Amino acid sequence: MNPYVITDQHLSDYAQHLRTNERSAGTVENYLRYTRRFVRWLNGRPVTQEGTAAWKKQLAEGRYAPVTVNAMLAAVNSLLRFLGWEECRVKFLRVQRRVFREPGRELTQAEYRRLLDAARSRGQERLALLMEAICATGIRVSEVKYLTVEAVRRGRAEVALKGKIRTILLPGKLCRKLLQYAKKKKIVSGEIFLTANGTGISRRQIWGEMKRLCRHAGVEPSKVFPHNLRHLFATVFYRACRDIVRLADVLGHSSLETTRIYLLTSGTEHSRQLDRLGLVS
Repeated sequence: MNPYVITDQHLSDYAQHLRTNERSAGTVENYLRYTRRFVRWLNGRPVTQEGTAAWKKQLAEGRYAPVTVNAMLAAVNSLLRFLGWEECRVKFLRVQRRVFREPGRELTQAEYRRLLDAARSRGQERLALLMEAICATGIRVSEVKYLTVEAVRRGRAEVALKGKIRTILLPGKLCRKLLQYAKKKKIVSGEIFLTANGTGISRRQIWGEMKRLCRHAGVEPSKVFPHNLRHLFATVFYRACRDIVRLADVLGHSSLETTRIYLLTSGTEHSRQLDRLGLVS
């Protein structure tokens, strides 16, 4: 009899394992969502390698993009490794490396400016400043909590994530704006971006506020999410310095392959580059 039945206790222990290993809040949220989806699909059946492969096949034949399928498989494989059920894991889908980003996902500087203008015109000062802070430094949305009054006064934030500590330099103009905002909101220490209740603003709240801003800014919702501001920072930074190793350090990447993904050009720009080759008479 196969004993591999995933229980609520297994999922609870796995969640604690992810947090203990300092996975980001976003990663924990995604991994738990995907593993619960897998458990619902099992519907009480024990886990087998054939079953996991069947789930993979169903995902691949459904409405999910290959990268999304692989993200789901990464979560389930991680759970199975944690449980010691290695033989039930499956391989990822093979995805050819892209050389450009889809136009529907590419946030331009002009669109970024429109988002800022729309937020300010609607009196959303916190949202406008938050977007500027992410885009001007390249921090992850989960790292916004490190933008404290103390860090801004020093001109640098010490970010601790995934067992690593890195220093993020804050532009002088941004520091002045953040300190002015903190003074206006009577925030004398600690996190600058707070909710009305005085707690740190969540990833979900930031995402929701940005999405609701799209219509007023005239920007496609598919382009507007916090992580795309980090992508825009990476693109502009690299154009200025042409140093991918330095950019990887700034972004906190362990692998240059991860950084390379951030530097994909848009499909439109890629087409222009092909036209400039002059190989068609």
